[in-house]
Amino acid sequence: MIALRLRRLAQVSIAVALVAGTFASVSADAATLNVNVSARGNQRSTWQDAFDKFKKANPDVDLKVTYITEEAYKVQMGGWLATDPPDVVSWHDGERMAYYAQRGLLEDLSSDWSKNGWSQQYASVKEASTYKGKQYAAPLGYDAYGFFYRKDLFEKAGIKSEPKTWDEFLEANKKLKAIGVAPIAVAARDSWTLAAWFDYLNLRINGNAFHQKLMAGEVPYTDPRVKKVYTTWKTLLDNHDYIDNALSYDLDSIAPFLVNGKAAMMLMGTFFSASIPPSLKDQIGFFRFPVVDANVPMAEDGPVNVLLIPAKAKNKADARKLLAFMEQPQINADLAKGWGQLPSNSQAAEPDDAISKVGFQTLANTKGGIAQFYDRDMQKEMADEGMKAMQQFYSDPSQLDTVLAHLEATRKRIYQK
Repeated sequence: MIALRLRRLAQVSIAVALVAGTFASVSADAATLNVNVSARGNQRSTWQDAFDKFKKANPDVDLKVTYITEEAYKVQMGGWLATDPPDVVSWHDGERMAYYAQRGLLEDLSSDWSKNGWSQQYASVKEASTYKGKQYAAPLGYDAYGFFYRKDLFEKAGIKSEPKTWDEFLEANKKLKAIGVAPIAVAARDSWTLAAWFDYLNLRINGNAFHQKLMAGEVPYTDPRVKKVYTTWKTLLDNHDYIDNALSYDLDSIAPFLVNGKAAMMLMGTFFSASIPPSLKDQIGFFRFPVVDANVPMAEDGPVNVLLIPAKAKNKADARKLLAFMEQPQINADLAKGWGQLPSNSQAAEPDDAISKVGFQTLANTKGGIAQFYDRDMQKEMADEGMKAMQQFYSDPSQLDTVLAHLEATRKRIYQK
């Protein structure tokens, strides 16, 4: 019985090592990496292709790569950094990165940004990679957000061009309703889709600096500037510009509204392109969220994946070599293409897909900053409460003051910890 158990334990240990992607033959002084992968798509093979290219260019550097599933990665990340971390970890920019930088668990990469020209090549995401004036992250791929829209429905409604301003957007909505088409589809059952609306209205009305202070818990939710975001949003609800019963639909069930022509627009990340049937591709366009206040610099949501070097890493020299390699324009572009994202390097070749091209140009040339999306820029507990409140507001806009009062009480409780 004991022998059988030992044999089974050995079999399990071998299986775990194979799934994790570790390689026992690598030398003890190898650069070690922990990489977050999902079961969707070809994430792992895309990573491995880049690592193989690095190894070919740097034959004197050994790499030991461990691939770990998303949920397990999130749970273990903090423990690695605080105790005995690998030399490089994959993660997210914005608050997710700053959380660990604040605790002294990440290596300062400011000199790498200066030496390697990243400040120019990654200018649009430098702010998101910065904590208290220092850069801690090496950016990888990201998603652009904007409006997918039906060109044929715009033409039928007499809309001559993509709306550039808020007034033009409201006018386009009127014209679409006049021909019996819902202007906007939103999968409000997935609360994060509403968070995209809050993000963009706040960025367009108050700017990225204010947005980041709010995300950091430094601004009361009873502040008039926050209320203005919601009252501007309320105009769309009062005008019935969204599809009916939006709180009943999640992202998986919302695509048919655009495909069947029941709705004309949808605010979503460029990854949504994969949900559009090839037969409809020519009829789908993409434009950036309109200007609300012309005096506010245009900022965008562009969630960025990154590489970090833990402060307690043992082989920082080879870790820096790897980061410098991964940040090259072509490697950045190859990774983004393999993941179905956009390259965050401004010198990378533009994507082939028409919608991705618009998203790439928008993010590469954004002067007002790149936000990391509501639930990546904010502490998780506050983000969860905030998105629940958005659904409550969407369901009953007359409860706005109550919603904001609840959020303010929640902010005080969370950020006093």
